[in-house]
Amino acid sequence: MAVLFEKTKLLTDKQFHYCPGCNHGIIHRLVAEVIDEMNLDGKVIGVAPVGCSVFAYDYFNCDMYEAAHGRAPAVATGVKRAVGPDTMVFTYQGDGDLASIGTAEIVHAAHRGEKIVTIFVNNAIYGMTGGQMAPTTLLGQKTTTSPRGRDMARHEGGPIRMAELMAQLSGVAYSERCALDSVKHVRAAKKALRKAFEVQLQGLGFGFVELLSGCPTNWHMDPVSANKRISEAMIPVFPLGVYKDVTAPAESEVQHG
Repeated sequence: MAVLFEKTKLLTDKQFHYCPGCNHGIIHRLVAEVIDEMNLDGKVIGVAPVGCSVFAYDYFNCDMYEAAHGRAPAVATGVKRAVGPDTMVFTYQGDGDLASIGTAEIVHAAHRGEKIVTIFVNNAIYGMTGGQMAPTTLLGQKTTTSPRGRDMARHEGGPIRMAELMAQLSGVAYSERCALDSVKHVRAAKKALRKAFEVQLQGLGFGFVELLSGCPTNWHMDPVSANKRISEAMIPVFPLGVYKDVTAPAESEVQHG
């Protein structure tokens, strides 16, 4: 009998600890499927962050490191330089971990052109610590530390756009932003992850994939409403598309949609 579906071997059997409706489980599967389909089993090392996905090392069936808060790119840099070009190295980070406490690490690893891939999960809030304002929090969005809504007039700044920022750095070979609010967008996210991994294996530079994700628990809404919020509130602020691809013709490098 033909096999129509089976669990990827790059995920362990441990049950996810994530909240109902959280998109981390989808992302984990996409990453594992890409690694499996690229026949990289035994040739990949991941670096887990501090945040909701702090236990990622329990779920991926590959060698994993745990980094201090925000320091995953620094750890991944050391790992990649030690293991060499034939082993793929990736970091898996949230917006508090990467875009706040880890800003220096991500910017300089990318600028140096470290041959690693960073998977950036943007849910516009600090999830694990209770729903505080993150660098990616939308204007007007209420959090435990911005109860009146994020406001530029109160010197709280606006949402930082990491995919665009990464694209400006000379060491970055690939930067794309995708979303997880629909089947179409999930399929596009998988393609982006594969592309980033391929760029690393080709030795072209730093790969960066930003994924717009929901946080029903800290957004105080059900999963269906959270997906709708990604589509209606997040994507207009964080446009989807390829922001840099050194393998593409210059005139077609940026594709938004």
